[in-house]
Amino acid sequence: MAWWFGIKLWKRVFLGLALGVAFGLAVANTMDPDRGEALLADVKIVGDIFIAMIRLVIIPLIFMTLVAGVLALGDPAKLGTIGLKTIVLYLLTTFFANIIGLTMGTIFRPGAGVDLGDAVPREVTTEAAGFWDRIVGMVTKNPFEKFLAWDPMTLALTAILIVISIIVAVRSTSAGEKKPKSGILFVALFALGVAAASGDILVVIFTSIIFGVVVLFLGGLGAPVSRFFSYASDKVLGVTQWIMELAPFGVFALIAYVAGTKGLATFTAIFWLAIAVYLGCFLHMAITYGGIVKFGLKLPFINFFRGILDAQMVAYSTSSSSATLPVTISNVSKNLGVSKSVAGSVLPLGATINMDGTALYLGIVALFTAQAFGYAVEPHHYVLIAVTAALVSIGAAGIPSASLFLLATVLEVFDVTPEHTALVVGFIFPFDRLLDMMRTVVNVTGDATVAVTVAKWEGEIDEDVFRSKATQ
Repeated sequence: MAWWFGIKLWKRVFLGLALGVAFGLAVANTMDPDRGEALLADVKIVGDIFIAMIRLVIIPLIFMTLVAGVLALGDPAKLGTIGLKTIVLYLLTTFFANIIGLTMGTIFRPGAGVDLGDAVPREVTTEAAGFWDRIVGMVTKNPFEKFLAWDPMTLALTAILIVISIIVAVRSTSAGEKKPKSGILFVALFALGVAAASGDILVVIFTSIIFGVVVLFLGGLGAPVSRFFSYASDKVLGVTQWIMELAPFGVFALIAYVAGTKGLATFTAIFWLAIAVYLGCFLHMAITYGGIVKFGLKLPFINFFRGILDAQMVAYSTSSSSATLPVTISNVSKNLGVSKSVAGSVLPLGATINMDGTALYLGIVALFTAQAFGYAVEPHHYVLIAVTAALVSIGAAGIPSASLFLLATVLEVFDVTPEHTALVVGFIFPFDRLLDMMRTVVNVTGDATVAVTVAKWEGEIDEDVFRSKATQ
């Protein structure tokens, strides 16, 4: 199997993606529909296990890398500067995503002539919990809920991940890293984090930052803590590397299921909508992100996109920027030379608040709705759609199709009736996964772009690593 591991991971993931599409379509076209779907459902279990393993490591990954990142900065004031630059950049790229989305919706007119008569309405609501209700909900949520449910799959995967963490710690010790106490503490914290997989990511981010700042204020007394988290962040990334060896198989299984159950014929009903979304996403990545890297940072954008191919492939197959976070951190740190301090602080925040793909998509679907039902969209409506889409996209759940249910808020801008909103959501929902996959790629690419930009501005990037061709 040495030849297999000798192939760059992104190439193996791409191979899994291509073979998955071919397998899914072959099953759909050669087998009885019920038997074919049953087979694909069985295959999909491999992909579900892959995603579950990634999601289980998100909490310890964010905590350890974010704390290590804050401590690596050495100055709480610098953390504030990085945070401000990060948020401004995310808002700026979202603005351009809105423009591109509305432009695509105007040019392609995906809703013109679409018959929604057979669509099954899906109830959606614009009501949302108040600010304090959300805060209380995050704090009172039981982070161990999933673990305490005693789900056999969760327990089995938790055990496997803990064993992997032990192996990673032991191997580092045997390689000459004489830190047995740190290894034991790392495994204990990792196990606790995996068990707390139901926790709210925003709470983890906030707690990690506060903890890191407190340790910084301890000065010399916090040095042992800083050394431990530097060690722990390396080890938790080592665990994710083990998981990523499953990526080609997980991607194969997930894409095979989507291709086999949805099929290429699905695109015929939403052909122009799909074209508008995919082209808009490609343009946003090429023009906005590529432009920032090439002209703003004076770095080779080919190396940038090559360096995050693993993350893009996983994002496309899982439709979840949260599930892709471990891969994004690994790619940005190892392939693009971004320091731990920036990658550990910028990327978790991006996976939570940066949803450029969602903002772009909501603008297109808003115009799709107007065109399908004949609503008049005046120039000021474009501005309102852009602003509303940007606001509701921030903090959208990093899970498949979450953005579709934010649509009702955007459609209120030009007084779309609840009945029409329900019809549009019902029409798009069956094949929204195919659109969501591309939106997630945009979100993850945006996270990486902002991380590289902030690192460049702060002098926290190794340009030799970025410019190297080792990731080919």
